[in-house]
Amino acid sequence: MPGEVGLVAWHDYVCKEPFVCEGGAELPGFTLRYETYGHLNKAKDNTVLICHALSGDHHCAGIHSLSDRKPGWWNNIIGPGKAIDTERFFVVCSNVLGGCQGSTGPSSVDPRTGQPYHLDFPLVSISDMVRAQERMLREALGIERLHAVVGGSMGGMQALQWGIAYPDRVDRLIPMATTARQSAQAIAFNEVGRLAIMQDPEWKGGAYGPGGGPDVGLAVARMMAHITYLSDRGMEDKFGRERVLGDSARSHFDAEFQVESYLRYQGRSFVNRFDANSYLYISKALDRFDLHGPAGTLEETLLAVRARVLVVGFSSDWLFPPSQNRAIVHALLRCGKNASYAELETSLGHDSFLVHAPELYTLVSRFLTN
Repeated sequence: MPGEVGLVAWHDYVCKEPFVCEGGAELPGFTLRYETYGHLNKAKDNTVLICHALSGDHHCAGIHSLSDRKPGWWNNIIGPGKAIDTERFFVVCSNVLGGCQGSTGPSSVDPRTGQPYHLDFPLVSISDMVRAQERMLREALGIERLHAVVGGSMGGMQALQWGIAYPDRVDRLIPMATTARQSAQAIAFNEVGRLAIMQDPEWKGGAYGPGGGPDVGLAVARMMAHITYLSDRGMEDKFGRERVLGDSARSHFDAEFQVESYLRYQGRSFVNRFDANSYLYISKALDRFDLHGPAGTLEETLLAVRARVLVVGFSSDWLFPPSQNRAIVHALLRCGKNASYAELETSLGHDSFLVHAPELYTLVSRFLTN
């Protein structure tokens, strides 16, 4: 029977050398917070790097204390005997550059001024996130080669970028529920979320203080984004038109339906763990991600990939629909690459890669071990 990772602790990699972002701006150094599970073998060739999505972080498995209410965000797939088997693989996950869970981001202190970066933090890209991860793996853990890079959504973008930027250093890629570039609709949803944050008076031009900030705007941004992570059928099955039980004398515009109450809860809980400026920066990195080359084709960029690739799409994902996932595989095949595609039937939308999914576990396990 599969087991649990159990108690885990995070670590900080601190780079004191300048880091030049893709856009040309320079950070005087940076920190990446990361966690590891399992053991690195003598050959140092059994590492599986997990890349998280927009709202994720480094804590993807296990618990930090016995009082934790829930484990890491991908605990269902990582652990002894699980699809990403920590008895076989050394699993690493870091909070991305630009994040807010221990890694350097806009809320971090700029050592040159002694003040938080706020909007002086440079725009970061998916490529910047990957280059920072590569430096952390090499310098903090002595890892030069990866058995696999696995991630969903923005994590899938990072996995693809790893295969392009470091083709000789990664053997397998498993991008899930992802895309080679954001659609106009996805960009539009992100822009509504960003404006909700920036129009909140407490945003203060990005210069809000510790413990403050645009809580209402960030909650609305999260609610908007969360709708795109679900599906019509999934929401209907889970909520339908069920009403909230309670006092009938509530305000006309309190949450009346269960789905409204659920979204408000998602918004409130997100505010407690995420920084509004990090949301702006990371969502903009998503929008700018584009693997189409100068001639407008995927092939010219994906030609660099040497790893075996398994792309997984989900039938009910309308944020990054199956067609966008298949397009990546078709381009890889036209380049003569070793690529395959699997599409899973599910009613849970974009977030399908995060929930209990035995078919997904089988796919991942077989691809990692064959």
